[in-house]
Amino acid sequence: MERSIEQTAEILLCLSPVEVANLKEGINFFRNKSTGQDYILYKSKTRLKACKNMCKHQGGLFIKDIEDLDGRSVRCTKHNWKLDVSTMKYTNPPGSFCQDELVVEMDEENGLLLLELNPPNPWDSEPRAPEHLAFGEVQVTYLTHACMDLKLGDKRMVFDPWLMGPAFARGWWLLHEPPSDWLERLCRADLIYISHMHSDHLSYPTLKKLAERRPDIPIYVGNTERPVFWNLNQSGVQLTNINVVPFGIWQQVDENLRFMILMDGIHPEMDTCIIVEYKGHKILNTVDCTRPNGGRLPENVALMMSDFAGGASGFPMTFSGGKFTEEWKAQFIKTERKKLLNYKARLVKKLQPRIYCPFAGYFVESHPSDKYIKETNIKNDPDELNNLIRKNSDVVTWTPRPGATLDLSRMLKDPTDSKGIIEPPEGTKIYKDSWDFGPYLEILNAAVGDAIFLHSSWIKEYFTWAGFKDYNLVVRMIETDEDFSPFPGGYDYLVDFLDLSFPKERPSREHAYEEIRSRVDVIRHVVKNGLLWDDLYIGFQTRLQRDPDIYHHLFWNHFQIKLPLTPPNWRSFLMHCG
Repeated sequence: MERSIEQTAEILLCLSPVEVANLKEGINFFRNKSTGQDYILYKSKTRLKACKNMCKHQGGLFIKDIEDLDGRSVRCTKHNWKLDVSTMKYTNPPGSFCQDELVVEMDEENGLLLLELNPPNPWDSEPRAPEHLAFGEVQVTYLTHACMDLKLGDKRMVFDPWLMGPAFARGWWLLHEPPSDWLERLCRADLIYISHMHSDHLSYPTLKKLAERRPDIPIYVGNTERPVFWNLNQSGVQLTNINVVPFGIWQQVDENLRFMILMDGIHPEMDTCIIVEYKGHKILNTVDCTRPNGGRLPENVALMMSDFAGGASGFPMTFSGGKFTEEWKAQFIKTERKKLLNYKARLVKKLQPRIYCPFAGYFVESHPSDKYIKETNIKNDPDELNNLIRKNSDVVTWTPRPGATLDLSRMLKDPTDSKGIIEPPEGTKIYKDSWDFGPYLEILNAAVGDAIFLHSSWIKEYFTWAGFKDYNLVVRMIETDEDFSPFPGGYDYLVDFLDLSFPKERPSREHAYEEIRSRVDVIRHVVKNGLLWDDLYIGFQTRLQRDPDIYHHLFWNHFQIKLPLTPPNWRSFLMHCG
């Protein structure tokens, strides 16, 4: 029997930003000069696909197919086999092979990397045939957002428990009312999986409540570059049994139950997804992954769940100036949501799970100060996605409600079984209509009057600690009130990241410029605690303008993912300030 080995990602080819900008629509051929290996890159608008330039038949080299008028096919120089690179399927002979796709990843400077995951399909190691399931043996209960409670034989597993408090500082709040017994459910879990460090999945308020009763509960996370629990010590949450596991290796829970954590192809430094297998029946949870496992996923799983809603970004709602009119924003959001909906429907059609469930998108911008965001940031409707899936496939769909339970055995045997999905009792509260803002806003407000900010030299101290420089960008940071007007007595300053200086005026040289207005309570809380800027950007706590209108990936990626793991030493700073 083949044993699992840790999954790794090997870089096969690097393209410079100039080479990426010069990619033509359709087929592009490349050679890695140092290895002599050849590759094919297919571009269709913003979509990129890639594979090795090697025929699966007998290893021949592909060249452009002159008979192909659509510019999608290549022809093998050995036996004239043809490959449609837009689908990675061989058209001559038809129905023969599919070409293995490589992972396409953009780097920090808008260059491009081609990666090969090894092994590409790690779930195929140590395969198990599906066994009979008794009714009630596997049950999946939806709690809220991305949190599922799984009964798997005599074991219980919970995904991503965010069940109280906000996410992203104060920007996101739960849309659904969790079942009243949510804490009991967490306490009796045998293990918890947390997919990544974003606070709608890693909820410290929720985990603090849990840790008061079960500090030793086993929690499993993937071995990401940025540790999922990088901020555990500072959070004050007392958890003692966190397990970091390698990618692509089965983790055995008991003789019937195992799970495997996989990396995301676009954000391998922080995002993960999971396959849970019980008696040979697979449950696939892709969570928030943009391209889970580089696009290679198991087909015909028993149950698949994924995000669907969109809206998990400050773009474009928090931007102004130039093209960012309300009409442009509305059209952009409408177009992007539709693209996401169609992508999810295509993915489900391709993978053909027996059952599909849209989740991990049930949040709302409920604080009154974020009324504009709530009204502007329109999200996808799960029923619309499920209708689209059913229109194009035979996949059974489930739109979950808090406390609803899916009996996997019943649904696999007969999707029309009235006991296959047990809805919560009539009269159960589904949507939240009130949120306990006070305690969480008090924590943020406490930072506003901190002694650190009595000394303007905190600005140099903080950005020196952050460690981002040698980049031709000047940022104006403005502390604001709730309405993004300058905060009385607040700081308004420039940071020149080319030499990490703090000029009084913008430099005379040519440079990119951004203006970032941030609510004073959130920016000071983030600065004081050395937190990532996701609280500001994804949490809608900023308003931005930029000139020219260019996304500075290096800058935002650093402040959202790559800040130091330990916070600034403010105690030493204050001692020196005397």
